[in-house]
Amino acid sequence: MKESLTESPAKLPNPGPDLRRGDVWWVRLDPTAGSEIRKTRPCLIITANLVNQHRRTAVVIPLSSSPSASPPLLVPITCAGKAAVAVMDQVRAVAKERFVERMGAASLQDMEAVESGLRQILEL
Repeated sequence: MKESLTESPAKLPNPGPDLRRGDVWWVRLDPTAGSEIRKTRPCLIITANLVNQHRRTAVVIPLSSSPSASPPLLVPITCAGKAAVAVMDQVRAVAKERFVERMGAASLQDMEAVESGLRQILEL
Protein backbone atom coordinates (compact mmCIF):
# COMPACT_ATOMS: atom_id res chain seq x y z
CA MET A 1 0.00 0.00 0.00
CA LYS A 2 1.25 3.47 -0.83
CA GLU A 3 1.76 5.98 1.93
CA SER A 4 -0.43 9.04 1.50
CA LEU A 5 1.36 12.36 1.06
CA THR A 6 -1.54 14.19 2.66
CA GLU A 7 -1.38 12.30 5.94
CA SER A 8 0.90 13.83 8.49
CA PRO A 9 2.69 11.84 11.16
CA ALA A 10 1.26 12.01 14.66
CA LYS A 11 2.58 15.10 16.43
CA LEU A 12 4.16 14.79 19.81
CA PRO A 13 2.90 17.03 22.59
CA ASN A 14 4.53 20.45 22.60
CA PRO A 15 7.13 20.91 25.33
CA GLY A 16 6.68 23.68 27.83
CA PRO A 17 4.67 24.21 30.98
CA ASP A 18 1.71 21.92 31.66
CA LEU A 19 -1.08 24.40 30.95
CA ARG A 20 -4.64 23.40 31.85
CA ARG A 21 -7.92 25.11 31.01
CA GLY A 22 -9.08 27.05 34.07
CA ASP A 23 -5.61 27.47 35.54
CA VAL A 24 -4.39 30.92 36.55
CA TRP A 25 -0.74 31.69 35.78
CA TRP A 26 1.55 34.69 36.07
CA VAL A 27 2.16 35.67 32.44
CA ARG A 28 4.62 38.22 31.01
CA LEU A 29 2.43 40.28 28.66
CA ASP A 30 5.07 42.85 27.65
CA PRO A 31 5.84 44.05 25.07
CA THR A 32 2.40 45.40 24.24
CA ALA A 33 0.96 48.07 21.98
CA GLY A 34 -1.74 50.70 22.39
CA SER A 35 -4.36 49.88 25.01
CA GLU A 36 -3.30 46.27 25.62
CA ILE A 37 -2.90 45.30 29.28
CA ARG A 38 0.76 45.47 30.23
CA LYS A 39 3.26 43.89 32.62
CA THR A 40 3.39 40.48 34.26
CA ARG A 41 0.00 39.67 35.69
CA PRO A 42 -2.31 36.75 36.45
CA CYS A 43 -4.07 35.30 33.41
CA LEU A 44 -6.82 32.71 33.13
CA ILE A 45 -6.22 29.97 30.55
CA ILE A 46 -9.30 29.36 28.40
CA THR A 47 -7.86 27.10 25.68
CA ALA A 48 -8.96 23.45 25.60
CA ASN A 49 -6.47 21.06 27.23
CA LEU A 50 -5.88 19.14 23.98
CA VAL A 51 -4.91 22.37 22.23
CA ASN A 52 -2.65 23.35 25.14
CA GLN A 53 -0.78 20.04 24.77
CA HIS A 54 -0.05 20.45 21.07
CA ARG A 55 0.37 24.17 20.42
CA ARG A 56 3.14 26.60 21.35
CA THR A 57 0.57 29.18 22.46
CA ALA A 58 -2.41 29.28 24.81
CA VAL A 59 -5.36 31.66 24.85
CA VAL A 60 -5.68 33.63 28.07
CA ILE A 61 -7.72 36.39 29.64
CA PRO A 62 -5.70 38.82 31.76
CA LEU A 63 -6.91 39.47 35.31
CA SER A 64 -6.88 42.76 37.18
CA SER A 65 -7.55 43.80 40.76
CA SER A 66 -8.14 47.47 39.89
CA PRO A 67 -11.50 48.02 38.17
CA SER A 68 -14.87 47.14 39.63
CA ALA A 69 -16.77 44.26 38.09
CA SER A 70 -18.96 45.23 35.17
CA PRO A 71 -20.07 42.15 33.22
CA PRO A 72 -19.74 41.20 30.44
CA LEU A 73 -16.51 43.21 29.96
CA LEU A 74 -15.16 42.87 33.51
CA VAL A 75 -16.23 39.53 34.98
CA PRO A 76 -15.68 39.06 38.74
CA ILE A 77 -13.64 36.01 39.75
CA THR A 78 -11.50 34.93 42.70
CA CYS A 79 -7.75 34.68 42.12
CA ALA A 80 -5.54 33.21 44.84
CA GLY A 81 -8.24 34.02 47.42
CA LYS A 82 -8.58 37.65 46.32
CA ALA A 83 -11.25 39.46 44.32
CA ALA A 84 -10.28 40.15 40.72
CA VAL A 85 -11.88 40.74 37.35
CA ALA A 86 -11.29 38.95 34.06
CA VAL A 87 -10.77 41.69 31.48
CA MET A 88 -12.73 40.05 28.70
CA ASP A 89 -11.87 42.38 25.82
CA GLN A 90 -8.15 41.65 26.38
CA VAL A 91 -8.35 37.95 25.42
CA ARG A 92 -5.22 36.91 23.52
CA ALA A 93 -2.94 34.07 22.49
CA VAL A 94 0.44 34.07 24.22
CA ALA A 95 3.55 31.95 23.70
CA LYS A 96 4.27 29.32 26.34
CA GLU A 97 7.59 31.05 27.04
CA ARG A 98 5.61 33.92 28.62
CA PHE A 99 4.17 31.70 31.40
CA VAL A 100 6.07 32.29 34.65
CA GLU A 101 4.36 30.46 37.51
CA ARG A 102 1.07 28.71 38.23
CA MET A 103 -1.06 30.46 40.85
CA GLY A 104 -4.01 28.09 41.08
CA ALA A 105 -7.26 27.40 39.29
CA ALA A 106 -10.57 29.17 38.80
CA SER A 107 -13.72 27.67 40.31
CA LEU A 108 -16.37 26.09 38.11
CA GLN A 109 -18.66 29.06 38.86
CA ASP A 110 -15.95 31.53 37.81
CA MET A 111 -15.31 29.60 34.57
CA GLU A 112 -19.04 29.60 33.78
CA ALA A 113 -19.19 33.38 34.33
CA VAL A 114 -16.15 33.91 32.08
CA GLU A 115 -17.61 31.67 29.36
CA SER A 116 -20.87 33.60 29.51
CA GLY A 117 -18.99 36.91 29.22
CA LEU A 118 -17.02 35.61 26.22
CA ARG A 119 -20.21 34.52 24.47
CA GLN A 120 -21.68 37.98 25.00
CA ILE A 121 -18.73 40.12 23.90
CA LEU A 122 -17.89 37.88 20.92
CA GLU A 123 -21.55 37.25 20.02
CA LEU A 124 -21.04 33.45 19.99
